[in-house]
Amino acid sequence: MKKVMVPKFLAVALVSTLAFGCANNGNKADQSSSSTTVTEKSSELEKVGYSIGYATAESYKESLNDLNLDTFEMGFRDAYGDKKAALTKEQMQEVMAKYEEKKQTEMMEKMKKDAVTNKAAGDKFLAENAKKEGVQTTKSGLQYKVIKPGTGKSVTASDMVKINYEGKLLDGTVFDSSYDRGEPVVFPVEGMIPGFTEGLELMKEGGEYELYIPADLAYGETGNSGIDPNSTLIFKVQMIEVNPKMPEQPAQ
Repeated sequence: MKKVMVPKFLAVALVSTLAFGCANNGNKADQSSSSTTVTEKSSELEKVGYSIGYATAESYKESLNDLNLDTFEMGFRDAYGDKKAALTKEQMQEVMAKYEEKKQTEMMEKMKKDAVTNKAAGDKFLAENAKKEGVQTTKSGLQYKVIKPGTGKSVTASDMVKINYEGKLLDGTVFDSSYDRGEPVVFPVEGMIPGFTEGLELMKEGGEYELYIPADLAYGETGNSGIDPNSTLIFKVQMIEVNPKMPEQPAQ
């Protein structure tokens, strides 16, 4: 039988939900009598089901915010209970294809608007920031401020470095932080976004800098996870060690 194709942004959510259904060993009769209230005393599968449902909605609520949850549940229960579908497979396929196209168009339009807004905000910030005491600007447009000058080895593009860092957006939102994770990271200097690589090459061991990276030296118009298109980024970086000795790998 022909199956309905699910839009990509819905696929993971549905797979997660269906995975819980499979975990019930096909005992569909038990589903109708399950409690609709979940507490610490609920059964393991009830708590698993609730946890999957909550996590799925939390992760996808922005993508699913215009869906009717009642009809979503109705469709799920009809399929799980082997009931006759309210729509044909062809009708489902058509409406879901149109819905995916609509959501993709909306997403692209939002990205374009955000890119323009963020570029203007970034340009304004950098223009004002360049006038502040201690802030220096390179030929590429990267801005930096020396919080603490280092006295050890200088960094080159071919080096590995051990650093602590915090990255945030102009509104103060922290999108990544080794400080929060409680341990520094080691990575190749030339494997980073251009502005970050350039900033690291200005540093020496023991130094601490603040980097102000324009969008075109960061993730540009595409953005990245948690980072909107054309976002100007601010990094606090502590250079712990250049070319640190890596721990030996256990013998195979």
